[in-house]
Amino acid sequence: MSIRNHTPHEQTPDHVHGHEHGHEHDHDHPHVHGGTADYMAAVTAYRKTFASKQDVLDHTPDPAVREMMLRMEQIGVSTIFDRFDAQKPQCTFGLAGVCCKNCNMGPCKITAKSPKGVCGADANLIVSRNLLRSAAAGVAQHGAHAREILLSLKFIVEGRLHLPLLGEKRIRAVCKAFGIETRGQSTKRLAGKLADVLLADLSRPTPDDYETIKALAPKERQEVWKKLDILPISAYHEVFEAYHRTGVGTDGDWRNIMQQFLRCGLAFCFTGVVASNIGTDAMFGIGHRATSKVNIGALKKGYVNIAVHGHLPTLVSEIVRIGRSEEFQNKARAAGAKGIQFYGICCSCLAAMYRYEGVIPLSNAVGAELVLGTGALDLWVADVQDVYPSIMDVARCFKTTVVTTSDSARLPGAEHYAYDHHHANIEDTENLARQIVTRGIESFAARREVPVFIPAYEVTADVGFNAENIADEFGGFGTLAEALKRGSIRGIVNMVGCSNPRVVYERAIVDVADELLKNDILIFTNGCASFPLLKLGYCSREGAKKAGTRLQEFLGGKLPPVWHMGECIDNARASAVFGGVAQAAGHAIKDMPYAFTSPEWSNEKGLDASLAFRLFGIDSYHCVEPPVQGAPQVERFLKQDTKETLGAVMVVNTDPKALARQMVEDINAARKRLGWD
Repeated sequence: MSIRNHTPHEQTPDHVHGHEHGHEHDHDHPHVHGGTADYMAAVTAYRKTFASKQDVLDHTPDPAVREMMLRMEQIGVSTIFDRFDAQKPQCTFGLAGVCCKNCNMGPCKITAKSPKGVCGADANLIVSRNLLRSAAAGVAQHGAHAREILLSLKFIVEGRLHLPLLGEKRIRAVCKAFGIETRGQSTKRLAGKLADVLLADLSRPTPDDYETIKALAPKERQEVWKKLDILPISAYHEVFEAYHRTGVGTDGDWRNIMQQFLRCGLAFCFTGVVASNIGTDAMFGIGHRATSKVNIGALKKGYVNIAVHGHLPTLVSEIVRIGRSEEFQNKARAAGAKGIQFYGICCSCLAAMYRYEGVIPLSNAVGAELVLGTGALDLWVADVQDVYPSIMDVARCFKTTVVTTSDSARLPGAEHYAYDHHHANIEDTENLARQIVTRGIESFAARREVPVFIPAYEVTADVGFNAENIADEFGGFGTLAEALKRGSIRGIVNMVGCSNPRVVYERAIVDVADELLKNDILIFTNGCASFPLLKLGYCSREGAKKAGTRLQEFLGGKLPPVWHMGECIDNARASAVFGGVAQAAGHAIKDMPYAFTSPEWSNEKGLDASLAFRLFGIDSYHCVEPPVQGAPQVERFLKQDTKETLGAVMVVNTDPKALARQMVEDINAARKRLGWD
């Protein structure tokens, strides 16, 4: 497979003017040492593809987004798109990754006159260290998510947290995979043993087997990772080690840095994603196939409207339960409301909507300000990750009460109802939920005069796909494997990731999806990237008309062309299906016509998520460059060298349609190698 680093498409207007914060001067445009490309020219060309607010207004696929952007402009409220424009032109050195501020002798930048930092670090070392620190941050973010879930599981077992264990079947199945004896054992006891094993992989200080990898990873991959010496000790250790070796005067070999980068990818995958997914399913069940209203038009006037925003499910589950109780519905009616309605931003709602139903998905994190700008929300419940501080400015404009629920994530001006740092008040979960829902009712009563503007756009989506109900639907994974072999499904792509204002908001996701579907490629989705697919009908049965003829025939009028699997940690569901179908087909995952894409990725977790799939031998495809263009060897490591070691590479093209065509071409090449064409 040829790996291309395509030039940007010409249609995007040039928004680049001026110099970078005093950094960039004409005589500072170097040729990168060890390479032939002028990274300044490459980065400048890349920067020209960045979207403007006007580009978003002209080309965003969701008309509700356009209406809300114009509404916010009319009432003088700044959004993420205004602030992105105000940041232009972004620093070339930062975009290329060749700025180092890890010590106080700098910051240092790599130029022709200064090819090394004060300590002697060259471009490849600086870029690799920055990349590793980003990967470590992603492990910490999803790892903290996992820790909260696994602690909740422990607290249930200990009787400190009064929630039922709804995932008995899942608990017993995973225990068997780990070799934990299940006969004669209560579900609660097994849950405690499982939590202990997963917490050990999170925090083990001494070298030992990473039990989740040993139990759940394909044997072929385990051999690859062992040969490369990238099997992690624990998530905590790999983050600890990443910051150790990227500190002052420690690891000076960029190749060794990148080996630690790969270890972080495995820790992210098997603790941040897999363990989080297991713990969530153990507590709340795997959920079920359901339908849900989506998009801003689903907001209801006259109700106490409560949005949950973030990633942690424990307190959210109690907030929803309490809010739906007859006691609190009556309290809402006594305050003049029709009742209480729950909505979701980011992953909290994606985890909730197919477990509780009636929790309506509205937007990913980038669109949160637009949702607040409707004036329809009485209470905004924020926990951790992808909750931008800017929401406070918009909330104040509309008198929306914002509540934070984690000691890890405070917002100035928000009210705080949370577990403390030591979880000493975990027994107060129900009381915290009652206080939070009460604040929603009080906020409704206090803001009746606030004008409400709701664009009339909503659709119904099918959600809640997982390995279990897919296998039930088709009597195992053999049917999917046969459909792949005969070409009814030409390939399967997992489309996930965050949103990024560098590209036209949600446009890249839709453009990639359109190209894949018309080529009979089935799409799985979860997390923030799933929102435009939810909002624009791709996750409905009617969306099948967007697919090619053969894929439409396979879907049979019963299934959507995009299968929604939940929140970001539900990447584990897609990988489980990938593994099951590959096994049924008799081939390794790396040889299957699969791909991973996060077209608009924007944060450290997104960097790790794509790496996790490449570690399984599945190529990853993106419209946003990583900050590596100043280091040709590191860039080559990501985009070419890992083809030999891992069987997969990172492919970047700022043109989403061209990126999708590359995916189709590569999937067809995989089919040809398998003899399926």
